[in-house]
Amino acid sequence: PAHITAATGVDALTHLVEAYLAKGFHPMCDGIALEGIRLIKKHLVNAVKNPTSVEDRAGMLCASMMGATAFQKGLGAIHALSHPLGAMYHTHHGTTNAVVMLPVLRSNRPAIETRISAAADYLGIDGGFDGFYDFVAALIAQLEIPPNLTALGVTDPDVDAVVRAALTDPSAGGNPVEMTYDNTKSLLQSCL
Repeated sequence: PAHITAATGVDALTHLVEAYLAKGFHPMCDGIALEGIRLIKKHLVNAVKNPTSVEDRAGMLCASMMGATAFQKGLGAIHALSHPLGAMYHTHHGTTNAVVMLPVLRSNRPAIETRISAAADYLGIDGGFDGFYDFVAALIAQLEIPPNLTALGVTDPDVDAVVRAALTDPSAGGNPVEMTYDNTKSLLQSCL
């Protein structure tokens, strides 16, 4: 179904983006992640709109597997937040990732701006960080992903419990900006 294709496709995108941005040195994962993002840019919307397109399904299959390969480098705050939110509030993992992606990109901007600008260049997106951010925002909107956690159905969450769980999630260690209680709480609140 279209909504599952969209949600799982954006999940693959978050795997690729977070792997590319994760702390550490792994140029093979970085290259795989960039090419996977390019495949998603090329195929995801059409896979959602035209579910019988074998070419687009194949492109998304490759991109998804590339994400699974690339994230051996690490993930970050998107997944660190999404894991406890999904467990506590029964939200779809890929959709939750998509909902928190833009706030995480904004929060991490000081540490990732140069890398995101390089990714934008590779993908043929003008405008560096802002251009890449706008591309992700437009993609999420086009796929009819809820704009925030409240619209996703997460109302009145236990902020302290989510933040504590996010900080102990294995994905937190890969985030380009160290996750602390205070910045993670602010990040979660910006997702609402």
